[in-house]
Amino acid sequence: MAERIVVAMSGGVDSSVAAALLVEQGYEVIGVMLRLWAEIRPGLPSLNRCCSDEAVEDARRVADTLGIPFYLLNVERPFKTQVVDRFIAGYASGVTPNPCLYCNRYIRFDRLLNYALSVGAVALATGHYARVRLAPNGHGYQLLRGVDRAKDQSYVLHVVGQRELAHLRFPIGHLTKQEVRELARQWRLPVAEKAESQELCFIADGDYRRFMQTWAPEAVHPGPIVDRVGNVLGQHKGLPFYTIGQRSGLGIAAREPLYVLALDPERNAVVVGTRDELGNKELTAARVNWVAGSPPDREITVTARIRYKGSEVEAQVRPLPGNRAHVRFVQPLRDITPGQAVVFYEGEVCLGGGLIEPPDRPLPISLVE
Repeated sequence: MAERIVVAMSGGVDSSVAAALLVEQGYEVIGVMLRLWAEIRPGLPSLNRCCSDEAVEDARRVADTLGIPFYLLNVERPFKTQVVDRFIAGYASGVTPNPCLYCNRYIRFDRLLNYALSVGAVALATGHYARVRLAPNGHGYQLLRGVDRAKDQSYVLHVVGQRELAHLRFPIGHLTKQEVRELARQWRLPVAEKAESQELCFIADGDYRRFMQTWAPEAVHPGPIVDRVGNVLGQHKGLPFYTIGQRSGLGIAAREPLYVLALDPERNAVVVGTRDELGNKELTAARVNWVAGSPPDREITVTARIRYKGSEVEAQVRPLPGNRAHVRFVQPLRDITPGQAVVFYEGEVCLGGGLIEPPDRPLPISLVE
């Protein structure tokens, strides 16, 4: 009897090819799409882009082509609580949250994985560009980058641990995007040429500023733009409209370009400065997850990435009590953004990562609990 694997299907080419590969390998494959929360706005789409009617139909057509069952799993309520509400809380507190991290931690690799195991599957498979292998010492699993460095998604997968990796499959992790497209064409999958979507999936029009004004108007109100010593240089439109390193949209006339250095929710102030003032060589990360299951017992040298598509820089990481870590880079980085993740690598292996804290205060409890 063939082993059963649940495949998280999105209606896109990556998850479709992942499902096709598993069918070809002889597994009993079940396709599942998550029904996620989306805001309802007059005149705007009322479905989450990750599970729109078009996406559902595309996934269903792929499932029919492959001869596998396909189901929708409704997780609208937990998605709103665990992902959307944290997104709102992050911007309201003056940080820039990454909702994909919360979706992976609380929805995809928690609720969906639990669902897969509950229906007798040995694993949950997704269309992520990443890989899993046994650790060289034979104890536990390692999370590896995808072979296609341009598509590697290990950054947003750093939240998984040993329990998850034991039941996860990434069937396309050893392929390039071009190879995935070619396989889709060979198998005549109806989504072979489908374009990718990069926008926030739960915001009706993709405009997060308008979204914050609608769902958290108390967090969007004008305040001062100040320099490091507190001189008022102008007026901002609301803290959620700004992020670290931002240059455009400040509306300030100055002798040299000014950049956002920090957001101060206590004063409702945007702190700006020159390019020379922007950047830091160190940060503290909260809610650090070590993929191996426990932190190293000493300071280690890694390469670290502070943005999903950012470059990597050599750094020293020192574990701290309370699932935190101090990170010191070999050179200053201009775009260290509280609320985003810093992720650690040793060669091809993703060691883990955590959420970047503001330098002067902890992250809100809602983002780290």
